[in-house]
Amino acid sequence: MQILRSDPETIRSRELELQRMLVVWIVTGLVFMLLPGTFLGVWNLIRISGAHTAAQLDPAWIQAHGHAQIFGWIGTFILGIGFYSLTKMGRIPEFAIWRARVSWVLWTTGVALRWATNLWQWYWRWMLPASAVLELAGCLLFLATVSRHRPGQERASEGQGGRPVWMYVVMAGSIGFLISLTANLAAAIQSAAAGVSPAISHDINQRLLVLFTWAFPVITIWGFSARWLPVFLGLPDLGGRMLLAALAVDVAGVGAAMAGWWIAAMVVFLGSAILSVAALRVFKPSVRPPKTTGVHPTFPLFVRIAYSWLLIAAAVSVCAALWDKAGGLWGSSRHALTVGFMAAMVFSIGQRVLPAFGGMHVLYSPRLMFCSLALLNTGCLLRVVSEIGAYESYLPVLWPLLPVSAVIELTAVTLFAVNLLMTFLQPPAHLAGAI
Repeated sequence: MQILRSDPETIRSRELELQRMLVVWIVTGLVFMLLPGTFLGVWNLIRISGAHTAAQLDPAWIQAHGHAQIFGWIGTFILGIGFYSLTKMGRIPEFAIWRARVSWVLWTTGVALRWATNLWQWYWRWMLPASAVLELAGCLLFLATVSRHRPGQERASEGQGGRPVWMYVVMAGSIGFLISLTANLAAAIQSAAAGVSPAISHDINQRLLVLFTWAFPVITIWGFSARWLPVFLGLPDLGGRMLLAALAVDVAGVGAAMAGWWIAAMVVFLGSAILSVAALRVFKPSVRPPKTTGVHPTFPLFVRIAYSWLLIAAAVSVCAALWDKAGGLWGSSRHALTVGFMAAMVFSIGQRVLPAFGGMHVLYSPRLMFCSLALLNTGCLLRVVSEIGAYESYLPVLWPLLPVSAVIELTAVTLFAVNLLMTFLQPPAHLAGAI
């Protein structure tokens, strides 16, 4: 007798398979974060600190580090969580399982190829656009799959007549993801046709960095924050209209940056950051006890610190547009955004939700969670301050602090990775007591 697609056992087996695929996506992201991402970043910073300038370092190596961090780590996490979201549907399509696998192969191959091409330049005029095509194909397969998601169950749980605000924001982040990868492909083709190395030209890369941050992960984090922070931190009700206003302002800032209106764009980004913080009520006192079971009790504090970094990053970017001379202000603003905000939010929210998503596990060590977050913020603070002082020649004595900050951050991401890997190696919570 043929088993129907709606058979509970079949649906449960597909849920378990998507949970396993989520773990595969997360472990892949951790590998990109540690080796092509953070380790290469530390090596780059040691060389820059020794030369007291970034001019002698191949920009292709710097771009390889950034691409591995944004797409190899954060992008991989988002894709994995996106495929896992299918388990929240009333019925999981049969094709979702093989699409998740194929998307992982395309995406992982594309990101790894981009990193290797930037470093070793093997047939780079062919490999650079090929890597971008593979990444875009993996994302398109993901979007084609999750677009089947229907908001009916969410409406029932939210008690609203339409999609909840957080879902609109996450959808906007997915569009930003697609636009970023499309622009990356166009830039890769242009560089392969007319460039002298795999490095994207400076002017184009500056615009791509805006897309890769403000048009994609920042918006996505806002969406997930709107979904989870009111519950996890016990915050007052979300200011939905204000968050949509923050989204609209952010999109305007991206448009201004694409047009080269850098001062206006950075001012607009600062406004969008302020609106997002106000809408999410991040700095408001909790009206309900925060849910910190299984994680370190400082979890709410680190989330608020991460949003402080968002405001700092936006403010420093305004200063960069006005006064940057040697890349120090631009670099510190991007670091505050990517590490202080994005990475810290992944460290905070990721260690809160991923153990459960990956098979109802309990976080291996709340203490390691605290150590990783404390070290990450310490390294980020040292990096932001020393990069401004050293690069811009305000305080050249700070050059030696740059590699120190990098090693501290490397330690932080290693602890984060170890904590998640040990979590997934443990039996699920409901089975742990029986062993």
